[in-house]
Amino acid sequence: MGVSTSSPEKGISVVTVDFPPVNALPVDGWFALAGAVRAAGLDPEVRCVVLAAEGRGFNAGVDIKEIQARGQSALLGANAGCAEAFAAVYECEVPVVAAVRGFCLGGGIGLVGNADAIVASEDATFGLPELDRGALGAATHLARLVPQHLMRALYYTSRTATAAELHAHGSVWRVVPGDLLRAAALELAREIAAKDGRLLRLAKAAINGIDPVDVRRSYRFEQGFTFEANLSGVADRVRDTFGKEGA
Repeated sequence: MGVSTSSPEKGISVVTVDFPPVNALPVDGWFALAGAVRAAGLDPEVRCVVLAAEGRGFNAGVDIKEIQARGQSALLGANAGCAEAFAAVYECEVPVVAAVRGFCLGGGIGLVGNADAIVASEDATFGLPELDRGALGAATHLARLVPQHLMRALYYTSRTATAAELHAHGSVWRVVPGDLLRAAALELAREIAAKDGRLLRLAKAAINGIDPVDVRRSYRFEQGFTFEANLSGVADRVRDTFGKEGA
């Protein structure tokens, strides 16, 4: 349980998240993930990082129960932890391949939206149920996966998109049967890792430098409205009913 790092092949580091039962990460989990990704990227022997998960799905976002139990301190911690983990993926010195199986929700979108490439299993689904959880955020990252108007519709409705749909939009590299996901992710990572390590790092920096949106600043802007929702009391009310009150 927790965050672990392995090196299955030369030049490839796999960072795996395992927080049963649904990979809803506690505050410490987000910071641990950020640290593992940054450490992998700083290793001069690593040329590609694969971000993977054990269990029932890739990521279910933040641990809502922790926030309900600890209140504002947990909310502040979760927001800071998510921001740090998302930034770690984006700023990783080498390309990051996300291997997504099952559900990828909330904070999971922040991770894969900032990854360099996504390989997904056929059962993978992607979405932001934030409005049902009394939260906001990660529209910045969903907008990197789907066109603008689809992003808005998915955000307002809390609906999900399938791996096949994201593949059609060009944001998912490959969709494979679940038992082939790890192999497919490693295949792409292997192809990337075959390039010159120094040149890969320069390429990552160059590509990030031409991005039209500053993802860290954009996400932190969104989080300001999460604070506003909590201070007003609406977040607690919606979170406690998972958005079903008055439906």
